[in-house]
Amino acid sequence: MSLLLALAVALPHVTILSTGGTIASQYDEAKGGLVPALTGAELVAAVPGLDQVAIVNVEQIANIGSPDMTPEIWQKLARRANELLAGDEVTGIVITHGTDTLEETAYFLDLTVTSDKPVILVGAQRAPSFYDTDGPRNLLNAVRVAVSPEATGKGTLVVMNGQIHAAREVVKTNTIARETFKTLEFGALGVANLGGVKFYRAPLRRQTIAITEDEDDVRLARVEIVAHYAGADGRLVRALLHDPDGLDGLVIAGTGLGHVSVPMFDAIAEVRERGIPVVISTRVYTGRLMALYAGKGRGVGLKEIGAVLADNLSPQKARILLMLAMTRTKDPTELQAIFDH
Repeated sequence: MSLLLALAVALPHVTILSTGGTIASQYDEAKGGLVPALTGAELVAAVPGLDQVAIVNVEQIANIGSPDMTPEIWQKLARRANELLAGDEVTGIVITHGTDTLEETAYFLDLTVTSDKPVILVGAQRAPSFYDTDGPRNLLNAVRVAVSPEATGKGTLVVMNGQIHAAREVVKTNTIARETFKTLEFGALGVANLGGVKFYRAPLRRQTIAITEDEDDVRLARVEIVAHYAGADGRLVRALLHDPDGLDGLVIAGTGLGHVSVPMFDAIAEVRERGIPVVISTRVYTGRLMALYAGKGRGVGLKEIGAVLADNLSPQKARILLMLAMTRTKDPTELQAIFDH
């Protein structure tokens, strides 16, 4: 057996699912800006040393900017990841993704992928043609984490700028900086760089809400997000309530501990009267919610009408958990238990 063949046999197998984003974007003169263009195979070809870390197979799931990511594509990614990881050949999955909604896709997969094998999301803040592009380095580090035994059992992870973050906790914090992804309250799980992969802590707040594998189009609840702000009078909540397309669930991005004005509370109460689940999150970046203050629009009053507190989930992640939780239940007590898990 040749040395190259022996090395190939010894290397772990990683599948890269490519979806587009800045990491795959090129400047389009006709359109006057960056657009997703490169395939996953082209991304892999641009990473020196990747073939020394793993045997990589690439599948193109989409080629879009991540503002165009949809729950339908989320489900496609989850099903494919579950299929690939169910076998013995694939050690881990890496998903290349735009950074705008990367944290949302990561959390959806954290909730729906049933394997303990690593699922890693990665993107770039600089396009491939930029002199300081970060895509190739990020992708190499993502594959390093995907083949690391330490990454097993830690759920879906985000690898960017040499850091490893838990899907539930990570947030994009800067519009353009390369170090945009951070875990604000608890810090990164570990690092991935030339020195290898090292974890310093593990995520404990994990749960799985599996999507039935033989259903290609699981109907997820239509859940919308409405922010509270000074002077909010609830009219946006009522507009959604009377939308002809229907409203299945509502997330409120409240202020402070999830508080809203009295007029907005009255609108939320109308939503609850129709049996529609309401989850209260907050505009604040860190901290968990609790029913500390009494009265209309405060935590105690919101709990009294059956609203669910989102713990420390951001509004966008609370929406994802509610969409999936509603495949099981609409009962406020049961929903609260899922959010407290």
